[in-house]
This record gives sequence, C-alpha cells and structure tokens, in this order.
Amino acid sequence: MSVLMECPGCHKKQAVKNKLCTCREDFVKAKRSNKVRYWISYRLPGGKQSREYVGLSIEEARDADGKRRVQKRENRIFEILPESKMTFQELTNWYLDLESVKEKRYYPILQISLGKFNRIFGKRIVSDIKSSELEDYRAKRKREGKAESTIDQEISAAKVVINKAFLDDKVGGNVLKSFKNVKKYLTGARRNSNQRTRLITPLEFVQLETSAPLHLKPILRAGYETGMREGEILKLKWGMVSLKDRVIGLPKEITKDHEERIIPISDKLLGVLDRIPRGIREDYPVFAYKGKELHDIRTGLKKACTAAQVLYGRFKRGGFVYHDLRRTFYTDMRRAGVQESVIKAITGHARNEVSDRYNQVDLKDMREAMERLTQYRRDQSANIGQKDFNHAGGK
Repeated sequence: MSVLMECPGCHKKQAVKNKLCTCREDFVKAKRSNKVRYWISYRLPGGKQSREYVGLSIEEARDADGKRRVQKRENRIFEILPESKMTFQELTNWYLDLESVKEKRYYPILQISLGKFNRIFGKRIVSDIKSSELEDYRAKRKREGKAESTIDQEISAAKVVINKAFLDDKVGGNVLKSFKNVKKYLTGARRNSNQRTRLITPLEFVQLETSAPLHLKPILRAGYETGMREGEILKLKWGMVSLKDRVIGLPKEITKDHEERIIPISDKLLGVLDRIPRGIREDYPVFAYKGKELHDIRTGLKKACTAAQVLYGRFKRGGFVYHDLRRTFYTDMRRAGVQESVIKAITGHARNEVSDRYNQVDLKDMREAMERLTQYRRDQSANIGQKDFNHAGGK
C-alpha cells in the first residue's frame, strides 16, 4: 500500500517524494498551488492492484491509506469492493448500458441469456456467488431439458459481464476465479457437433408456403429466394427495395456483419413483392402484420409446419426452423454451379479478404447466379414431379 500523487501536467501517478516529473512539471510549485491530486494504491483479494482517488490533501490521503491498512490487517479489505454490495442484476444493468456493448450485433442475445441467468442469481450479491452454485445451475438447466449450447451461452454471457467488471475494478480476483472455473459443456469438436444440417426440399417448401398464414407466405418466399437472415427480412423497409431495378439494398444497420449488401430479386420473388400493398412512406415495413412490423414469426411457422406435416423445432431430429431456408439457398446455389465468392456476396457470409480483393463480384454476377439457381430448382421440381407420376403408376 502506498500514497501516490498525480502530475497535473501529464497525469502520471508517482511517489510523493518526487520533486520533478519526467514531463518537467515542478511538484513543489504545483503543491503550493494546490494542483496535485492524491491517490492510494493497494492490492485487492486475488492480487489485482487498485488505485483510489482521495483528494487534493496529502493528509487525507495518508488517513485513507491508514484505514485500508487496518482493513487489510483485519481481513476486511473486501468491504471496500463494489462486489460486496452489488447484486448481479445491478452489475448486468451497468454492463448492458455501456455504449460499446449496445453496438455488439449479438446484444439482443446477451439480454436474453443474462435475463435467464438473473432469474436465479439476479438478487444475489456478486461476491457471494460460488463456483459450486454455478455448476449446480448448469445441472439444473440440463434437467429442465435445455440444450447444452443454450446453457453454455447463458454461462458465457455471465462470464463476459464479470470479465468486463474485473477490468473496470468493479469485482476482484476471487469473483473472477469463481466464474472462470465453470467449464463449458461443448468444447473442441463437440462445440460444432450440434450444428444444423437441415435442408428443405422443393416439395416441402411448396407445402409450407401453401399451408402458411397469409402474412407468412411472402416471408417464406423471401427467405427461400434470397438466403437473407430472418432479422434482415423482418426489418426490411420499402425504401430498401427497388422493384424497377429488381434489387434489395440492405443497409449496414440491419446486417449481422454491419456491412451493406445488394441482393438481386428473382422472378418469383418479384411477383410476390409486386402483390404486397405498398405503404406511402419509405420506412414502412415490407412484411407487415396488421400494419405493424413483425418481430416474431414462430407461431405462424409452427402452424404452417403442422398443416404441411413438416416437423418443426430446432432441437428435434429433422426439425425445421426458418434459418434452414438460408442454408438451403446456399446449398442450392453451390449445386447449381455458382462460384462461392458470388454466393457469399449475396448471403453476407464471412469472406476471405485477400482472395476477395482479386475476385470482385458485381450485380451482373449475382443476377447470373439467380438465373442458375432458378433453373436448378426448376429442374429439381420437374424431377420430383416425374417421380411422383411414376410412383402413381404413370408411364
């Protein structure tokens, strides 16, 4: 533990015995002018060093230093840590309110995961949460039937909060250690073992589209014809769509990678969009329900799947979810012979910066890709129709 003074010029903290700073600031004159700020430095439980601003008086700094020495000697140093009074919900609120965190593309997922975690630990004092309790939380969530990936996501979200709080001196090393010791269910190869591989066949899509509620039909077609993410489709506004030029222009504000993207409109999607009543304002949602922007289509999708006799559900073997349309689009494009660089330019998948610099993709490439996809799917549908005909006894 020690008392430090802050240079009024360069703000470097240093020993109070110094008379001249490395920036040539004269401490003797600065002290006379009452310009020197004083700090005390001490180590928190776990070894992390902390500095605490005291004021402009060296006497107050020495008194504060003496108080911390007594607390440490009596093993009461933890009383000065915010974690000794702060609940995990309060810590969560602080974290989610940071502007740097709000900018993260997975911010909504963080909110959901932390919300679930806070149902159990929200009212608990942060320093009281032990590793054994976190492990019990994992086991309890698994007994409830939650997927291991979901449980890992909830624990990871809590760890992110703790790591940030540790860097900002809001929690000490003991709290960090408690959370860090909790292992993930899915690591290494197992982490990717539950990746989805579900593709939707042309026949299944026709059945789904036919069975879907009226407001869901164009949303299904948009996903099938463009490979856009569900969030991008639901946030689509008429100002982003040009039926004349047959393109959709996604602004960076709604894309996952925060990059603008141009997507060609196929013949079938053009027909669907042309039939949708268009709002006067450019900020009117393309896919509205009762005049309002949609945020969740799961209820309608479940009904469509039930009516079409298509199994629904992320955690059911062979179950269908909306994101499978995006995977199907990518796969059909590849099978139609479209270059991977063109597919990625349309879908917004991560690309290789070096190779992409020498392999530029333009709108013409994308339109040709859409034509290839249309022809491929037309051939697939024709083959399926012939098989059904043969199966029924036709010649």
